[in-house]
Parts: sequence; C-alpha cells; structure tokens
Amino acid sequence: MSYLTLVVLTLIIGMGAQFWVNHQLKKYSSVGIGNGMTGAECARQMLSYYGITNVAVHRGGPGQDFFDPRTNSVTLSPDAYDGRSITATATACHEVGHACQYAADYSPMKIRTAIVPVVNLASNLWVFVLLIGIFLVSNNLITIAIIMYAAVVIFQLVTLPVEFNASNRAMVYMGQIGLPAAERSGAGAVLRACAFTYVAAALTSILQLLWLLGQRQD
Repeated sequence: MSYLTLVVLTLIIGMGAQFWVNHQLKKYSSVGIGNGMTGAECARQMLSYYGITNVAVHRGGPGQDFFDPRTNSVTLSPDAYDGRSITATATACHEVGHACQYAADYSPMKIRTAIVPVVNLASNLWVFVLLIGIFLVSNNLITIAIIMYAAVVIFQLVTLPVEFNASNRAMVYMGQIGLPAAERSGAGAVLRACAFTYVAAALTSILQLLWLLGQRQD
C-alpha cells in the first residue's frame, strides 16, 4: 500500500466518523429529555443510583467531557452540563459509566490507565525516532519507532472495550430508571456515533502500523 493510499483512506475514515458523530450530536441536542433534567443532574442522579458518593461533577470548557481517575471526577462541557437534551443526558451518563468502571475496578480501564504514561511518551517521540532512523539508514531505530507506535495502537484497542462498556452502563441505567423507549433510542444513536470515532481512530492507527511494518520489511 502506497503512502498516498494510506493518507486517502485515513482521511475518508476520519472525516466520515466526524461527520456522523457531529450529525447525531446536533440532531439530538435539539430534542429535549422528558424528565427535564440537565446533564449535570443526570450525572449526579446516576452516581447516587449506584451508591457512588465520592465523585464530583464539574462544569468544564467546550468539548471537555471526560472522567478523570486521578481526581475521581466527571467533567462535562457547558452543553452537556447545562443542557436538557438527549445528547446531554447520553453524554453525562456515559462519563458516569467510566466512574462506575473505576469504582468497580473494571480490568480494561485499569490496564488503560496503567499504560497512559508509556503511551504519552511513545506518541510524542515515535515519529522523531522514525525520521532519525530514516536519515541515518538505521533499521534498529526504525524498529524502535515501530514498537513505540505499536504501543499507541494497543492503547487505542484497549480503549474500545472501555468506551463500549461505559456506553452500555449508560444505556442499562437509562432503562432501569424508566426513560421512554424513544429517548433511549436517541441516546443509543448518540453513543454509537461517538463509539464509532474510537473505532475509526483504532482502524486508521492499525493501517498506519501495517504501512510502517511494510516499510521495515523493505
């Protein structure tokens, strides 16, 4: 596979995933949630439902929707924190799903958290090691760069079950509290679209790794 083909494929996959997730988020951001609760209220209610009392819910900046195991806290973007839409509810419950994983010592999350420092280092350095290896015609350095990039790919693969499980926990909770089927369906559409972005990222990384391995074999 040529590098141009790789670039085109990754662009198609990335842009397709981004278009779909933006479409779904926008679509259900305009659909109100029947219980009238904000995302922050939904998050706190879900935490309470599962007996988790030591997780704070913070209002973050635009695009900041995440659970931080270091501070054991959930941060929601303004749209999710203050919003009373299906998108806000789905987003909030998904992030609380991560908090539930942390509270339950969910193995994939523990593995993901443990390898974060190594992955952060590898993701920042692998391309420089690769370029130096190419410049010096050093197969050893090129191999090291590929191994570093493989660590990034492994991280993305480990991320998939973590994200899928958090969404599943969100959907189970929304079913248990009696959220109407139509609203659960919308929330599911939002969560599936968001999950697709992780699948797309993993797929493009795998393609990149295969291309690098092909270069090494040459």
